Amino acid sequence: MDKQKDSQKIKAAAALLLAARNHEVALARLPDEYVPADAAEAYAIQDQVSAALGEVGGWKVGAKAPGAQPSCAPMPAQFIFAAPYHFFDLLTAGARGIEVEIALRMKHDLPPRSTPYSEEEVVAAVATVHPAIELVSSRYTEYPAANPLAGLADALSNCAFIYGPGRSDLGQIDQSIQHAELYFNGLEVARTVGGNPVVDIWPLVTWLVNHLCERCGGIRAGQFVTTGSCTGLLFADKGSSVNALLQNIGKVDISFAQA
Repeated sequence: MDKQKDSQKIKAAAALLLAARNHEVALARLPDEYVPADAAEAYAIQDQVSAALGEVGGWKVGAKAPGAQPSCAPMPAQFIFAAPYHFFDLLTAGARGIEVEIALRMKHDLPPRSTPYSEEEVVAAVATVHPAIELVSSRYTEYPAANPLAGLADALSNCAFIYGPGRSDLGQIDQSIQHAELYFNGLEVARTVGGNPVVDIWPLVTWLVNHLCERCGGIRAGQFVTTGSCTGLLFADKGSSVNALLQNIGKVDISFAQA
């Protein structure tokens, strides 16, 4: 495929995903002709969708195991909210997948340079750690996406991000022993210790920073990084209240309208 056709494919895929986000179309799956050929194409589709959605307020990053290839997606600033937060509009129509996560907020920019950033430099650039909930919803009605690259193009199903108050004592973060709890309507639905599959989040965040330096000018002060679920993915019903607790970090409370 030549570059012009590559560009047309990326634009068409992004347009479909944007239409699905706006509830203009019901998209069962990404048509075969628009499925990315590789991660680079998937990220290019992400970038086109992200540009249409405005300012990037943060990034989600994750991996399936320590040392596994990470993946990431932008989180639009317009869908980032401080807890407590009540969802009442079309944003959450069918979008009540809940992941409890450790999130970080950047203290200063890490722009591109000739050498990669070290883990120590990345940690030093983080201002605060936050308890967070990622609201997960695929733009595809057939979920999960049959093709992982189609899922990557769809921003890894990011819908919204809700964060609790931050704290600056980063030395207390140890995902291998991190205790997490999740409640729906006051009933415990998850309790884990060390539930994030990457175990250590700092190599993951370091990968993200260096990836963004190659991709889009680096990471910026004030942006969030959310680092993968500590509790797995669970789905809340309409009208639910959701309470998440990360021991020694804090809590996040959200709720959903009945409609």
